[in-house]
Amino acid sequence: MSEAYRINNQESVYFLTFQIVGWADIFTRQIYRDIVVESLSYCQTNKGLILYGFVIMSNHIHLLAQSKTGNMSGFVRDFKHFTSKKIMENIDSAKESRREWLKMIFEYHGRFKPTQTNQVWTHQNHAEEIYTSKFIEQKLNYIHENPVRAGWVEQAHEYLYSSAKNYAGMSAVLNVTLIK
Repeated sequence: MSEAYRINNQESVYFLTFQIVGWADIFTRQIYRDIVVESLSYCQTNKGLILYGFVIMSNHIHLLAQSKTGNMSGFVRDFKHFTSKKIMENIDSAKESRREWLKMIFEYHGRFKPTQTNQVWTHQNHAEEIYTSKFIEQKLNYIHENPVRAGWVEQAHEYLYSSAKNYAGMSAVLNVTLIK
């Protein structure tokens, strides 16, 4: 793994990208987006996650985050583990028309790990440590403009699963710590 994308300073602010294996568009279903939202909210309340920005796209999420406890790697590990488990449980129990297709993708990627049968998230986090206020502004703008670039909304604050609503002073699915 490139040194440039490692979490070296556990207390720094990071721009993180978590992607679903095979770029499977799992987050087109609300149930899976809600798993991410609930898990992030739990981590904010119980694990010391400071969330400055986020967006949930169809097959990946971006976060601008920091760990109050100085354990960003622990947050990433626990978040991915918990959400993977919940996603697989919902694929098995919910009315998921893509059940067999999704299981095939996750089983295929899981076969490369001797201790697991499924893999939902890629191992990469594309962690970029934030050094300057200009860099944080650039990454926050990138996060918020993602649904606009995808053609889903005309204005960033119109997308429900993004912190753009928070920065526009609107009610949002997650609370974030606003960057001034």
